[in-house]
Formats: sequence, structure tokens, C-alpha cells
Amino acid sequence: MISSRLSKLASWSYLIALYGFIFLPVAVLVLFSFQDGRLPVPPFNGATLKWYGEVFADSRLMSALTNSLMVAIGSATVACVLGFCAAYGLARFVLPASRLQRGLLIAPMTVSYLIIALGLLTTFNWLGVSLSLWTVGIGHVVINLPLCFAIIYASMGDHQKNIERAARDLGAAEWQVMTQVSAPMLMPSILAAFFLSVTFSWDEFIIAFLLSRFDVTLPVEIWSMLRSGLNPKTNAVGSVVFLVSVALLLILELIVFRRTAKK
Repeated sequence: MISSRLSKLASWSYLIALYGFIFLPVAVLVLFSFQDGRLPVPPFNGATLKWYGEVFADSRLMSALTNSLMVAIGSATVACVLGFCAAYGLARFVLPASRLQRGLLIAPMTVSYLIIALGLLTTFNWLGVSLSLWTVGIGHVVINLPLCFAIIYASMGDHQKNIERAARDLGAAEWQVMTQVSAPMLMPSILAAFFLSVTFSWDEFIIAFLLSRFDVTLPVEIWSMLRSGLNPKTNAVGSVVFLVSVALLLILELIVFRRTAKK
């Protein structure tokens, strides 16, 4: 009995220490975003919503926020479509060097974002393409496409082939099988890939910094603010970014994972 209680106590202690280690920096960030003072350092002088008001009244920050949402949603959509097409082709057809093709598709996941950004920057300069939100979006497609492919390809089991074969026997064309049969069956995986891609794009800094010029995303704007030092306003912006990221993960949990579990 005593050993069982000690084991439970140790488990709870480890759990509290683990979550404390992970979320303590975030808790401090959020706490001092309400600091009633010019510096986000102890002691805590009292709560105020002043800094959040300044964040939402700052046109540059709101423009960067809009840019981040557009790039995240747009690049995630393209990455999911391309990832689904690649996964469908490699899972349902015998293609030359299919293993090599799968390896090449997943390879960017093992490469540093800095290397990818430098390579894309060199390529765009060589092609004479001006840096903009479009180039940032292309960069985010490059880093999110392997993730989308891996998630969708892993969910394409042999048990779905009979349904696809039945659709063909009933006269469905291949594009109808892909879009009206396979895609709905894989929708939980596609949505999971989409929301994860949006989250990664939303928080990404290096590619957005190197591949943008005048129109920037929110992480780049936050970095620009940090050059003048910490203040509660930067903490408020960070809290907003954290809130959006958590909201996306909650949506992923509620819409995708719970629906998959019920099925």
C-alpha cells in the first residue's frame, strides 16, 4: 500500500515538474504581458489590458497578423493538395523508383530551415523573382509538403482499395475515385496535415525573414520589435501568437482526432 502511494506521488511529482518545465516560460510571458509598467520584469506591478489595446491598435502588427494568416492558410492548402496527390500516386500506382521518390519527398524534413531558406533565396535571386509574401508562401509549402505527404501516405491502407475498386467498377473515372472516394475517406488525415501545416507556418521565422521584403509576417515583425528591447507589448504579441497556436491545436483535436476516435 505504501509503495503504491509513493509510486503515485512520484508519478504526480514528475508530471507537475514536466508540465512546469514546459509551460513556465509561457506562463511568465503571459503574466508580464499584463504588467502595469514599462518593463516586463519582476516585481509584478498590477494588471492592465493597456498593452493588448496597443497591439490591436498597431496597424503594422495587424497587417503582419493578416499576412501570417494568409500565408499560413494558403501555403497549408497548397501543401495538402500536393501532398495528397503525391501520396495517392505513390500508394496506388507502381511508379519507377517509388522508394527513392518517397525518400526525396520526405528528405526536406531532415534539412535545417536556414539551409532551405538560403537555397530558396539564391534560387529566387537567380530567377529574378522579387521577394514578397508569395516567396514566403512558396518556402512554407516546401517545408510543409513533406509533412503533409507523410501523414496522408501513412493513412492510405490496403483496406481502402476495395472501395476504390468498387467505384471504378461502377464507372467512376480515376479523378472521380481520387476526389470523391479517396479524399473523403482520408479527410481526417488531410485535416490533420492542414492544421499542423498552418501551425508551423504561423510560427515560422527564418524562411519568412529571409524571403520577405516590405510585407512581413508576424514573427518577423516581433523580431523587429525585439531589437529595441523587451517591453510588455512584445509579451502581449507573444501571448496572442501562443493563443492562436493553441486554438489551432484545439480545433485539430476537437474536429479531427475526436471524429477519428468515434469512427
